[in-house]
Amino acid sequence: MSDAKRRIIILAALLVLATAGLVTSIMLGSVPVPPAEIWQYLSTNETTVNGEIIRNIRLPRALVALLVGINLALSGAILQAVMKNPLADPHIIGISSGAGLTGIFVMLLYPEAGRLVPLFAFVGAMAAAILIYVLAWKNGISPVRIILAGVAVSAFLGAGISAMLIFYSDRVHGALMWMIGGLSARSWPHVNLLLPYTVAGTLLAFLGARHINVLQLGDDLAKSLGLRVELTRLCLTALAALLAASAVSVVGLLGFVGLIVPHTARLMLGSDYRFLLPGAALLGAATVTFCDTFARTAFSGAELPVGIIMAALGAPFFLFLLRRDL
Repeated sequence: MSDAKRRIIILAALLVLATAGLVTSIMLGSVPVPPAEIWQYLSTNETTVNGEIIRNIRLPRALVALLVGINLALSGAILQAVMKNPLADPHIIGISSGAGLTGIFVMLLYPEAGRLVPLFAFVGAMAAAILIYVLAWKNGISPVRIILAGVAVSAFLGAGISAMLIFYSDRVHGALMWMIGGLSARSWPHVNLLLPYTVAGTLLAFLGARHINVLQLGDDLAKSLGLRVELTRLCLTALAALLAASAVSVVGLLGFVGLIVPHTARLMLGSDYRFLLPGAALLGAATVTFCDTFARTAFSGAELPVGIIMAALGAPFFLFLLRRDL
């Protein structure tokens, strides 16, 4: 079997997995709904308890989980290529913290301007990415310097977030849940807010796959092939920041998706970004939907934020990669 055919089969399997994650998220809950009834409830406007639960609670939450998984997985895959670091992830290296700081600034000081959160989160994420890039630059980019600069920037921005929460302690409940990363009470307005960023970011990422492949050949060879290396890096970093910021603005500081998913996709599909990016997007959607379903159904009478589940999975994975790669 050729590599291309094998990769297409794997992508088809990942599409099935992502679909299964979406359906499972809609099915399971305090009131289980059989799969055969889901389409019936979605295709009719008949007012029933199960129909309202599916249409207005479970379906939008599942779609938010799917879109967030796509955004964070693509952002992590792009950052790992641009920063030449297999440990790069929007959460670990501080890009999510940049988005979080500006997002919390709007949430606490101007709560009526909620629709501006993605814009401010993007500005914060982009500023953090540029700062990390500048701090790590010394006759080129070193994977070790990227991680160290990212950890330092993340700690600094985290201190800013903590200071804001202290100064505005009377408004912090929603912000605290947002910092952990969760999908509770996410509904159709959040889907509508996130969808344009996901569609545009995904299309741009797929269009940039060829440039990312050239970038992997090394700066000198990439330049000899006509690629404007630094401009390409800047544009790809902006794209990764936009994808991460849009996800952060809706579900908060959800970590490790951008670390775990691209690595797993790379093991299955190789390093050709024409296949890796679609695979990461599908696997990211499946990962977040399944983890959110587990977080809200595993413990009777209690719902965990999905960020706790992702941290429990991601931290050991990060340590494994750290010992293997550095």
